[in-house]
Amino acid sequence: MFKGAIFDLDGVIVNTVPIHFKAWRKLFTKYGEKFTFQDYKTKVDGIPGLNGARAILAPFRGPVRVPRNKLPEKEVVKAANKKRKYFLEFLKKEKIPVFKSTVKLIKELRRKKIKIAAISSSKVAKHILKKTKLFNLFDTVVTGDEITKGKPDPQIFLLAAKRLKLKPKDCVVFEDALLGVEAAKKAKMFCLGIDHYNDPLRLKKAILIVKDLKEINYNKLKQLYNR
Repeated sequence: MFKGAIFDLDGVIVNTVPIHFKAWRKLFTKYGEKFTFQDYKTKVDGIPGLNGARAILAPFRGPVRVPRNKLPEKEVVKAANKKRKYFLEFLKKEKIPVFKSTVKLIKELRRKKIKIAAISSSKVAKHILKKTKLFNLFDTVVTGDEITKGKPDPQIFLLAAKRLKLKPKDCVVFEDALLGVEAAKKAKMFCLGIDHYNDPLRLKKAILIVKDLKEINYNKLKQLYNR
């Protein structure tokens, strides 16, 4: 029986994806880079800000590491800090939509004595949870400033399991990002994908893919986990 549930923040608990995209696009436009939502989904979604900046602005790109005339690392770090500044500016101005179906599932799992964690590569995750009055729903919250390796490395999920005092195999993960699903699988955790973009193949490594967590409840999770 699973004993813990780990929820990614952006795109699973709250819909901050449009705000993140706007902040990234503002940043990359200033550097003369075209940045589409497809770029967001495949290159920066769900990873720490510095890695996101590297994905577009770093001197090397691709598996063969072809050199490009791009920014040195110290400038990439500055760019990542600018993105965080833009994100916080947008965050102050805009309401943060909450996925009500996710909150309903979390409350049901808590009633069943399942331990709950929230994870995010963002360093402002706790601020977002407090602003949306959701912080107290979680037994632990792991944020981007507590890890040294971003997704698809499993570090953030393994740290969440450790904080919950559970083995990785006893945890169920809820993710909406490609790199997040890959990280959960590397952590040897049972992973469900939430497909907000009508592109289920993007999350094909997940055990099950749903459009919304209203399709899931405690009993269905138990059945899936015990297959």
